[in-house]
Amino acid sequence: MVNQEDIKNILKSYDFENITIGVLGGHSALDVSSGVKKYGFNTVAVCQKGREKTYSKYYKTRDGRGCIDEVIVLDSFGELVNRDIQKQLQEMNTIFVHNRYFWVYFDFARIENDFFVPIYGTRNLVKFEERDIPKNQYYMLEKAGIRFPRIFSTPDKIDRLVIVKVSEAIRGYERAFFFASSPEEYEQKSNELIEKGIITKEALKKAVIEEYILGAQTNFNFFYSNVREELELMGTDTRRQTNLDGILRLPANEQLEVLKYVKPKMIETGHITCTTKESILEKAFEIGEKFVEITKKEYPPGIIGPFALQGAVASYEGKEEIVIFDVSMRIPGSPGTKFTPHTGYLYGKEISYGERIGMELRESLDKGVIYNILS
Repeated sequence: MVNQEDIKNILKSYDFENITIGVLGGHSALDVSSGVKKYGFNTVAVCQKGREKTYSKYYKTRDGRGCIDEVIVLDSFGELVNRDIQKQLQEMNTIFVHNRYFWVYFDFARIENDFFVPIYGTRNLVKFEERDIPKNQYYMLEKAGIRFPRIFSTPDKIDRLVIVKVSEAIRGYERAFFFASSPEEYEQKSNELIEKGIITKEALKKAVIEEYILGAQTNFNFFYSNVREELELMGTDTRRQTNLDGILRLPANEQLEVLKYVKPKMIETGHITCTTKESILEKAFEIGEKFVEITKKEYPPGIIGPFALQGAVASYEGKEEIVIFDVSMRIPGSPGTKFTPHTGYLYGKEISYGERIGMELRESLDKGVIYNILS
């Protein structure tokens, strides 16, 4: 694995007065790039051919506008780990900010062992978002004492409404979802999806059968400052999913008619900012702090920078409780986070994830502790 000594050796050749922040062209690239430029950093987007115009044309820097200074176009994202590309990034004094794309398009082992470019964040933590590996996000939530849905080990144990999370057949990084309330319904619906080619039998064997939590879905988007050793709440949002959003916009009678022909799909297409009652904020900070502490204990140095605890605020016996059913151990793809009030309460103005990352990197360079926040 690329270790801290490797990173220190790479940084010896870097010009700290001319640092470039690198991103993969997608997910949160524009959020990061526009934010870090406010703190004097250069930016480079590594793009896949056919998907580069957003970065090479529409948001390329020119005439004092734009936020992408340089663009590297590859035949496929997987070429990022090629030695010549890594050398090019090192010569640009690049610090990479990883996002979901970074882990969807690469084998975890290649990034952990073969990518010799400093990463802002914890290099070996993101794989634990996956649910089919030991000591994954469920393990950490349980160890931290954070409420999460009951997990059913086999379909025959289903005794309530569950949501089944299984990888799609075509896009393995996206999940197909279906609901069931009994073993028989699980069997029927899973067979239908297999016959239609939406999922495979192999993927179904690795599916997670999770108690369905009925509540107000809310993503709590955090930032842990390793420089200040403080947890900050960047904002809250909820997901937009297709074609579910389209179905929900129809009157109830039309929904029933449409559902005769169309199965709901929950492919994430964006986020909507939302607010939470102030009485919930203390509970949110508590679970965020618990999660930071367990990552420090189980996977030192623990969370570095952005992460999100995604779930729902549910009501149990008249009391509100936050239940977490998904964890992002890197920046969530939610640029609208800036438009909730939480960072404004702390900094006097609302700031984006990109700005907060830029602030942290600049402060760590000024204090000479940049080595502590890179992996």
